[in-house]
Amino acid sequence: MRVEPKKAQEWEDIDAAVFKNTIRTRDRPAVLRGLVRAWPATQAGLASAHSLTAYLKTFDSGHAAPLFEGPASIKGRFFYNDTLDGFNFESKRALLGDVLERLCRELPNESAPALYSGSVSLPIYFPGFSNANHIRSLITAESVRESIWIGNRTCIAAHFDNIDNLACVVGGRRRFTLFPPDQIRNLYVGPLDLTPAGQPVTLVDIRNPDLARFPRYAEAAAVAEVAELAPGDAVYIPALWWHNVEALEDFNVLVNYWWRDVPDYFDSPSNALLYALLTLKGLPPSQRRGWKALFDYLIFQSDGPALEHLPPHVQGLFGDLTPAKAERIRAILLKNLNRQST
Repeated sequence: MRVEPKKAQEWEDIDAAVFKNTIRTRDRPAVLRGLVRAWPATQAGLASAHSLTAYLKTFDSGHAAPLFEGPASIKGRFFYNDTLDGFNFESKRALLGDVLERLCRELPNESAPALYSGSVSLPIYFPGFSNANHIRSLITAESVRESIWIGNRTCIAAHFDNIDNLACVVGGRRRFTLFPPDQIRNLYVGPLDLTPAGQPVTLVDIRNPDLARFPRYAEAAAVAEVAELAPGDAVYIPALWWHNVEALEDFNVLVNYWWRDVPDYFDSPSNALLYALLTLKGLPPSQRRGWKALFDYLIFQSDGPALEHLPPHVQGLFGDLTPAKAERIRAILLKNLNRQST
């Protein structure tokens, strides 16, 4: 029997203080109803696909952008081929104005190919859009990536981002199905070295899960949360939460923001994961347990701050990270990697 996920908690009339002190401190997904309904872009989307297309084209820089295209038979699910060594779609480049016009032309066509232009940089492809449609008071991070997603009835398999995400629906409707980070084992992740769009994805079709093939998915489904969004609504997705994204209409536009709450001199945790493959994964179990204890004490600090018995000035690289320390760490790593490769 299929388990229906519970609805993600919802808020209305959000301001910066509520977002920072209430919503984000929960470390769970949150639906922000009507957050961007007043945007000119959203108002155009509420009018029609043609109106939103015309509005977006006023900002179009004319650069060719990435485009995924698949046959109607994939039913919008951009995914692997049957042998997991390739994909069921083609990767192309196209002018976004042309993509928008094509989507409008195909609106009455139920056999139209699946089209998806995702994670397209707003400053590069639609300069000026962010000045007319923004939520700058809500996100105060030093660096924020702004992207736009355009397509028809698509389904993007559950994946995670290692930074926080605020996704805002401008046109069409979207359904997000979200899973906590600790459900990775129950989501049956596909090949990590070959991914449809850069991030690992689940092999489970969330819309019609095959529990005979993926029985543990039932455990993930039991703790899933769902967010159904109309134009003007947004969803906050904390870093590392898995999210399956379904576009529910023939014309859909979404704008999202990614950011981290650490300075830019912090590196991506994904690099640590890769380096761990070189250094930790192949060790005997007893040594892995020992390193796990070291990481728990010095890095994850599950039982409180590490090295409190030392004055800050002698904690060295393991004290608070600074730009100078970050550069020193990078220099050490580069030296070690170069020595091992010779």
